[in-house]
Amino acid sequence: MDIYEPREDSFLLQKFVKKFAKGYVLDMGTGSGILANEAAQCKRAVKVFGVDINEEAIVHCIRSYQHKKLVFAQSNLFSLFRNYVPYKDVKFDVIFFNPPYLPTDEKYPDIALDGGKEGYELICRFFHETEPFLRPQGTVLIVFSSLTGKEKLDMFLMRNHWSFKELAREHISFEDIIVYNVQKIPKGMRRVEKR
Repeated sequence: MDIYEPREDSFLLQKFVKKFAKGYVLDMGTGSGILANEAAQCKRAVKVFGVDINEEAIVHCIRSYQHKKLVFAQSNLFSLFRNYVPYKDVKFDVIFFNPPYLPTDEKYPDIALDGGKEGYELICRFFHETEPFLRPQGTVLIVFSSLTGKEKLDMFLMRNHWSFKELAREHISFEDIIVYNVQKIPKGMRRVEKR
């Protein structure tokens, strides 16, 4: 299993790290670790976790970055924070996520790129699991592609009471790379859907 090397999506998301990193920070799917390392340099960041399902990525990050704020660990989305007692139920002020977001390619399977059949399924799974680990007024910064199925993702977020704002969009060859700032809508402010 290869490590996801930083590309345009990583660099686009990295532009927002200094502005948003504060308190407890999670770099979900840390890959090469560049976002976690950048967040650890921020004065307002207290602790930065970089997690990835790929064990090779975690070994690479532990060897590459030494900073007292940084913790790298293997995790399948939030499994570490559900099951490992020292970090159980940690809540984050900000989560950065550069997920696999492309539709499944049967000819060239790649866990670092495969976001599910349509491209957005893993992102939806992530948001289903996020709320217990995000502080009130916590922020998720996520990057995805115009090939991900933006309309379906927008609909999913709205239905599940997430507000979102586009922070950046960059056109690269055959797709647009998009960064969203996503926050949970407080219970008292949610619109009741008519049946």
